[in-house]
Amino acid sequence: MSSASHPRTSVIIPARNAGKTLAETLDSLLAQTDPDWEALIINDGSTDETADLIECYVQRDHRFVGLHGSGLGASGARNIGLASATGQRVLFLDSDDWIDHRFLMLMNSALDAAPGADLAYCGYARIMPDGHQQFVDADPLIAEAPFEKLSKHCAPAIHAVLLNRHALSRVGGFDTDLQTCEDWDLWQRIARLGGRWIPVEGLFSYYRASVDSLSCDVGQMLTDARIVIGRCFSGDARLSDTNDHYPFGASTADGWTADLVYYYFVVSCAAFEIGRGANGIGTLDVLRNFHLSEDYSKYIVETLFDGVMLGLRAIPAQLAARWSDFGSSITELIAELGRLWNDPVAARRVQYGFERLVLDYDDLAQPRHLYLTLGLRVDLRHPAPLSPPLGIDRLYVYLCDGRDVLALLDLGILGTITSRHWLDIAVAQLGFPTALAIAPLSLGLSSLTWQIILQGLRAAKHAPRELFRRSGWRRIRQAAAQRALSSTSAPSRPATSHREQLLHLQKQAEQSTDALGTYLYTPVDRAVRKPKQETYADRKAYWENVFQEPDPWNYGSPYEQEKYSRQLLLLPDRPIARAIEIACAEGRFTEILAPHVERLIATDISPTALDRARHRCRAQNNIDFRQLDLAIDPLPEDLDLIICSEVLYYLYSDVELKRVAEKFAAALRPGGHLLAAHAFELKEDTSRTGFDWGNPWGAKTIHRVFSEVSGLYLDRSICTDLYRIDRFSRLVDGAPSYDAMIESLPINAEIDVELDRQIVWGGAIARRADLAVTERHRQVPVLMYHRIADQGPLELAPYRVSLKMFQAQMRWLRRNGYHTIVSDELAWFLAYNHPFVGRPVMITFDDGYQDFADTAWPLLRRHDFRAEVFVVTDLVGGRADWDCRFGDPASLMAPDTIATLASQGARFGSHLASHCGADGLSTRDLAEELLRSRHCLSQWTGLQPCALAAPFGLTDQRLQRLAAECGYSIGFSTESAAASLSDDPMRLPRMEVRGDMELEEFVSVLEASQ
Repeated sequence: MSSASHPRTSVIIPARNAGKTLAETLDSLLAQTDPDWEALIINDGSTDETADLIECYVQRDHRFVGLHGSGLGASGARNIGLASATGQRVLFLDSDDWIDHRFLMLMNSALDAAPGADLAYCGYARIMPDGHQQFVDADPLIAEAPFEKLSKHCAPAIHAVLLNRHALSRVGGFDTDLQTCEDWDLWQRIARLGGRWIPVEGLFSYYRASVDSLSCDVGQMLTDARIVIGRCFSGDARLSDTNDHYPFGASTADGWTADLVYYYFVVSCAAFEIGRGANGIGTLDVLRNFHLSEDYSKYIVETLFDGVMLGLRAIPAQLAARWSDFGSSITELIAELGRLWNDPVAARRVQYGFERLVLDYDDLAQPRHLYLTLGLRVDLRHPAPLSPPLGIDRLYVYLCDGRDVLALLDLGILGTITSRHWLDIAVAQLGFPTALAIAPLSLGLSSLTWQIILQGLRAAKHAPRELFRRSGWRRIRQAAAQRALSSTSAPSRPATSHREQLLHLQKQAEQSTDALGTYLYTPVDRAVRKPKQETYADRKAYWENVFQEPDPWNYGSPYEQEKYSRQLLLLPDRPIARAIEIACAEGRFTEILAPHVERLIATDISPTALDRARHRCRAQNNIDFRQLDLAIDPLPEDLDLIICSEVLYYLYSDVELKRVAEKFAAALRPGGHLLAAHAFELKEDTSRTGFDWGNPWGAKTIHRVFSEVSGLYLDRSICTDLYRIDRFSRLVDGAPSYDAMIESLPINAEIDVELDRQIVWGGAIARRADLAVTERHRQVPVLMYHRIADQGPLELAPYRVSLKMFQAQMRWLRRNGYHTIVSDELAWFLAYNHPFVGRPVMITFDDGYQDFADTAWPLLRRHDFRAEVFVVTDLVGGRADWDCRFGDPASLMAPDTIATLASQGARFGSHLASHCGADGLSTRDLAEELLRSRHCLSQWTGLQPCALAAPFGLTDQRLQRLAAECGYSIGFSTESAAASLSDDPMRLPRMEVRGDMELEEFVSVLEASQ
């Protein structure tokens, strides 16, 4: 001992009728490697041999001290012991529990090594009546935020904690008004005053789950817990205001409130009651006035599981085998919770989750028939057909090779799974070679079948080389083998099989959605791209092809008309006798130029364009139309004016450009003028606004080359953000040249979307075309938005990005060379493991809000981006009713809107049909929603959607496989990461763009994903 009167540790042990267990408790103290302790044993009104046992140990070792309690409960008894304790540290040890022989040594050492710490805590084991034990690890989060953690539940067992004595003196010991939860109350008070907790890793305490435990008094626990939780989330009058670090109680910023904590406590007690054979449903009566508004299912499942296990006094591995003891009652309890929530889908989600958790701990040596789930092993060497028992719609399967477990599967089931179907499942999960190496003989695959399969493999070997990049060969080989396998003779599928049931549901979905009608629109977008002339060897043929479509550049647009009017402003202010227009196209400018000159020669290389120009200008008799190739054909001489606009980009080289400039100068008479209007090309100057056409030069270079031609000088220009119009003069012999007058004008005309898509405003940090050559990536950011809106319910602000911020984000993406891909393109890269070219991004929107059409899509198009919207097909044209508890729900796009946007390049995928969480739908309902949603989208857009994003990100293996069987090839979750070539195509992560995300954070996320 540290001294004769002051031991290092005081152990306080209340005992009432503990004759059967007390000896083991006291013996664990005698076995301690740290002998510096005293044990104060309080006989709290025992009527059995407890008093004699205490006296025996007092006589045996002077460190044991016997005391008498009031008989009013453990709290009072512990306080009696605490009043007599002399140790520096205190351990509260119940008379039916015990500690490891190293407990005092290790826990004291932990406190010695952490000056200023108040408590050390370790892991403990629950010991069941049959001797099995369950280890409960020490929660490290208690040490990080003790009061916030302990406000939610009582984490450590009371005898897994060693306290410094001063921590107890500050809070005043146990509350004797509490018959249960007294330790939770004590831990909260110590933590509330800033007490510091130290975790000690390992199992050093043992808790006996006995029938006689006080904790079996569920009614008392509910009463006491209500008091403890209420104090925790408010002021506590028992504590000094000057020392209370939480004068207003625990924070509710994370959504946890006193009501919510009590809710979970009640659910735990109800499950405990069921575990010990009582009816737990009555326990839920106190919850009828509570509203549970958050994503609670996972925590509810864990709470139910732990409560049932404690009530049964069983370890997790025993629960599946004992389903008959509690399964029907827990199912009724979950259904009652669903009625309280008014949400049967949520109840089924909890039921599925609970059954899955039960089976997670079972080895499935025997099939386990729960309520909705059947757990079993399937040996691929002998895969027997499986007809599910009545009510079962989900399988929890160990896929095995003999005794060896190869994979764990979570499958939805609609009917019988045949032997061949088991092989298909194994191929999808394990790969073709592995699965077929195990199962061929058991499936009756003959040598002929093998020959067909091998022929399929050999045929795949001769597919185009580009299909075999990296692991592309593996995928092609597997697909070929599967086709060969399906072509072999096999028993016909029974009408009750899973696949036949799925086909039946597909027909039903098609019939029901066909009745809704179609909204298909013909694409209306104009391809206003500047064409690449080098794609044709014959220049004339090339331009003839351009003019196969009338008005290929939308010459009648306000933007082009404003540019024409500004060219007229630069016409010489004296009479123009002879003028020539180079590349007159279809005569739009010719028509307005002709009245300003006496004779006009209008030329173009394309006969088709000239024919249209003649027709347009047929009322004017001063125009001579001629076919002319400006690069090689001679020009008339002694011209007063040459007009040459929007064509010099297409010359083959800068040498040819210079030669044409000199030819123009030679064709002008002295004093004549050359008028040229051309746009700024981004490629020649990325520091300023320009068109990203990819031409080798634009207005900047053309201006420079013409300025360097002998005999020409610039006398006037009009410059805008997008183009410049230059008027050059042919020098008169002996006349001086003058400084040019340069005028800057804004662009006042509206710029149509298709033209705007080709502009990078403010210049580019990187060009898409350059990045396509220099960059390859193995992952791609997939951005997830919900709404682009400035107004809405405050609670939904995280799911709403303002228009201003969205504009900034899209502008940053465009300036930094990003281009968009959509789901079918992403699926291709994943299928062939092909690195992503350039700098791609996928932009997705969930739910299909109307503001996507009104706000987001126009802005996306102007930045030359596409997007994919995941639509709730049953609710199109309605409102987002799932948000109604937050206020007036936002409107959703109607089918005709979806069809129109699809015609403009937007893509649409499935967000299921009803916006219910997929993990709460029955397998049949889930299959129906997958099929109905897909067929609706194909009716509205004319495309077969390949992508699925489950509502709330609730995706699992059952959904992924069922979606693949319904025709989807790619699926998204809400896991936050970039999508990688190595990811499962049916469970791809996305990066949520929140309403509070500043541009700097957005940029950081994008840059980190490359």
